[in-house]
Amino acid sequence: MAQPARNISFEFFPPKTPEGAAKLRDTVAQLGQLKPAFFSVTFGAGGSTQDGTLNTVNQIREMGFNAAPHLSCIGSTVESIRGILQQYRDAGIRHIVALRGDLPSGMAMAGEFRHASDLVAFIRAQHGDHFHLEVAAYPEYHPQARSAQEDLQNFKRKVEAGANSAITQYFYNADAYFHFVEQVRALGVTIPIVPGIMPIGSFSQLARFSDACGAEIPRWVRRKMEGFGDDSASIKAFGLDVVTHLCEELLDGGAPGIHFYTMNGAGLTSTICHRLGM
Repeated sequence: MAQPARNISFEFFPPKTPEGAAKLRDTVAQLGQLKPAFFSVTFGAGGSTQDGTLNTVNQIREMGFNAAPHLSCIGSTVESIRGILQQYRDAGIRHIVALRGDLPSGMAMAGEFRHASDLVAFIRAQHGDHFHLEVAAYPEYHPQARSAQEDLQNFKRKVEAGANSAITQYFYNADAYFHFVEQVRALGVTIPIVPGIMPIGSFSQLARFSDACGAEIPRWVRRKMEGFGDDSASIKAFGLDVVTHLCEELLDGGAPGIHFYTMNGAGLTSTICHRLGM
């Protein structure tokens, strides 16, 4: 059984309604009992949730927990990113998840930052070591990368620009994670690389997300869940078994922790953590 000493963290998105905000506070309180290293909060395309991101981060911090806003740079100007960083610094934030992000729908130009490495370098130039910077990693490789080797070099550039640690895109194949880590270690990358894990609550939702982001659902898992049809209880039970086993394999293999994509819910993530002895 995996040991409970490893760090865990949880990801949220800014709620859009008062009901969603109330639910998120309950979720933070429940998952907070597991003593996470931090909570992270996503940042909409082109800064579309900028205020919601900061408000959510501040609410989590007011509840006594560490929180890190995501910051996506695609489609943004240098001045807008400069202003957001100063806003975060003024708020006392010391931890940022620095991402390229996806180009907002209908926007043709990438803006003044083309890559996450550009954002990381800019933050370091403006604020030195004030912020702990997380970046993204892709064990199954970024869907827009022309080759696996190109993606590995892109990741190395983010680290060389000043990233402190990384969180991966979610995956369900532990070998993909271990192989990725082995490859970047061979390139001289030494920062912690934390696997990102998506609990399975709905097969249709998982399939939609995975098709959009390039994460692979193993064929045996996909076929098994398809066979359950509309039996949501069986899908959740099977998903809990699959994801718990994946986390055990990762932690036993030396992963420095687990970052859970919670979809603003506590139930599945909490159950997995308890099964892991956390």
